[in-house]
Amino acid sequence: MRDIQKGVWQMSLAMLISGSIGAFVLLSGLPVTEVVFWRCLIGAITLFVFIRISRKPFSPLTRTTLLLAILGGVALVVNWLLLFAAYERISIGLSTVVYNTQPFMLVIMGIVLGERVSLVKWGWLLLAFGGVVILLSSELTNAHGSEWLAGIGLALGAAFFYALTAIIARKLKSIAPQHIAFIQVVTGVVMLLPLAQLPTFGAEFPWPILLTLGIVHTGIMYQLLYSAIQKLPTPITGSLSFIYPVVAIVVDNLVFGHSLNLTQLAGGALILFAAAGNNLGWGEKKPRECGVEVKTVN
Repeated sequence: MRDIQKGVWQMSLAMLISGSIGAFVLLSGLPVTEVVFWRCLIGAITLFVFIRISRKPFSPLTRTTLLLAILGGVALVVNWLLLFAAYERISIGLSTVVYNTQPFMLVIMGIVLGERVSLVKWGWLLLAFGGVVILLSSELTNAHGSEWLAGIGLALGAAFFYALTAIIARKLKSIAPQHIAFIQVVTGVVMLLPLAQLPTFGAEFPWPILLTLGIVHTGIMYQLLYSAIQKLPTPITGSLSFIYPVVAIVVDNLVFGHSLNLTQLAGGALILFAAAGNNLGWGEKKPRECGVEVKTVN
C-alpha cells in the first residue's frame, strides 16, 4: 500500500510537470530546434547523474538493441520538434488535446503489424476519430487560416512519432527505462548539434527556462514517471495520465489567455474520453495483456 501511495504522488507530480512544458517552450523565445537541443543536452546530463547516483549498472546492449534505442530516440526527438512547432501555431491546450490521439496511433500501428484489435478498441478508435473531425470542423465555423490547420497536422504528426517510439520500446524490454531515455536524449544532442547556435558571450539567453526544461521537465519528470510505473497497476497509471492535458489547458489559459471554444471543447472531450476508455480497458471482458503502455507525456 505504501508503494502504491508513493507511486500515485510520483505519477501525479510527473503529469503536473509535463503539463507546464508548453508554457516554458514558448516563453523561451527560441526556435524549436534550439529548445529541443538544449532540452536533450541538459536532460542527458541530468539523467546521467541520476543513473550514477542509483549505482545501477548500465543495461547490456547488443548492436540490435542499441540501433533500436537510437531509432527510438530519433522518433522521440521528431515528436518534440513537431509538438513544440504546433504550440507556435495553435494554442498549447488544443495541441495537447490533439496530441492525446497517440494511443490510437499505436492501435493503428499494431493493426499494420498484424496485431488483433477487439471490437471495443475499434469503438474507442472511431470515437476519437469523431472528436478529431469535430475539432477540424471549427476551421469552418471560425474561419481559421492555414497556420491553424498546420498546427493540427503537426500535433497529429507528433502523436504518430510518439506512438512509434512506444512501438520500438516494446523491443527493448531488457533495457532499463532510464537507460533508454538517456540514449534517446543523447541521440537528440547528436541530431541537433549541427543546427544549434551556441549563445554568444554577453548576450541574453534564457538559461533559467532551458535549465528547467532539461532538469525538471526531462530528467526529474522521466525519473518520477518510470518510478511510478514500476509501483502502480495499469488502471491507476492510465487514469492519472489525464492530469497532463488538464494542466496543459489550464496553464495555457492562465499564462497566455488561450481557451478552447465550444466546438473544440466538444471534440477534445470526445478524444480524451476515448483515450481514457482505451487506456483503462473500459468494456473489455478480460484484463488487457499489454507490452508497453503509452503515457501521454512530452
